[in-house]
Amino acid sequence: MHDEAATCIEFKDAGVTRGGNTIWQHGTFRIPQGSVTAIVGTNGAGKTTMMKAELGLVPIAQGSITVLGQPAGTMNHRIGYVPQSYASDIESNITAEQSVMLGLTGARFGIHPTTRRQKDKVRDALTFVGMRDKASYRLSELSGGLRQRVAIAQALVSDPQLLMLDEPLANLDLASQRATVHVLAKLNHELGMTIQVVAHDLNMLLPILTGAVYLLDGHPHYASMNEVLDSKLLTHLYGTTVQVVTTPQGDMFVTPSEDEPDDMTVDAHAPEEIAQFHHHNHETQEA
Repeated sequence: MHDEAATCIEFKDAGVTRGGNTIWQHGTFRIPQGSVTAIVGTNGAGKTTMMKAELGLVPIAQGSITVLGQPAGTMNHRIGYVPQSYASDIESNITAEQSVMLGLTGARFGIHPTTRRQKDKVRDALTFVGMRDKASYRLSELSGGLRQRVAIAQALVSDPQLLMLDEPLANLDLASQRATVHVLAKLNHELGMTIQVVAHDLNMLLPILTGAVYLLDGHPHYASMNEVLDSKLLTHLYGTTVQVVTTPQGDMFVTPSEDEPDDMTVDAHAPEEIAQFHHHNHETQEA
């Protein structure tokens, strides 16, 4: 049953070229509404380009991309977008509250008087991301993790149906990464929001992801999580045996690293075992 209303993003033989080079092509897939997906792939594979193409900011060379039922770029008023450079691009002298208000007033900042209803919406968005008590802090006074939450509140304030974030966990410490993932989980569970994240590391996001778009050999593919964690794909994406580290939060998939302390016992598995293990876990959860 493929009812149109249930599809949030649809690619039909879509491709992007830049300066005569094909970045990726022949992308055909549907991402359902209410999903939490990651765009994954090695650096230079075109992950950010894909998100920008979905926003209509990068033209597609062939095929079509439909977002929220319309051609890419036409429904951006229903999309909350958090670019990678949010923290560095925004004027850090304004307060968290003023920053979130920009999500409602756009560039008309400071000219138009704001209404009581707008102020309420700003307060609600800050409350949702746990930043209500920091509303009057200037962005320059906040840590990277807290600024990221302000960025999400700014994207949230206009009641989007779809939230897109480009590398939201980059340059954050572990605790801030967890807090950001928690906010995204809450948005998905409580507001039913569809979320898409560009990410180079899936570990932190694994608990909330329902699927992923992966860029392999210049082609985008989409699969649900238990299909993505398939042995050939993991080996292809990472080019190495994959390890599983069991933590109180669950199992994390990591590639071998030089940085691990010698006394740390790491449970290394062949990708085949991981795929089977995750598939079994998924079935148990669904049962």
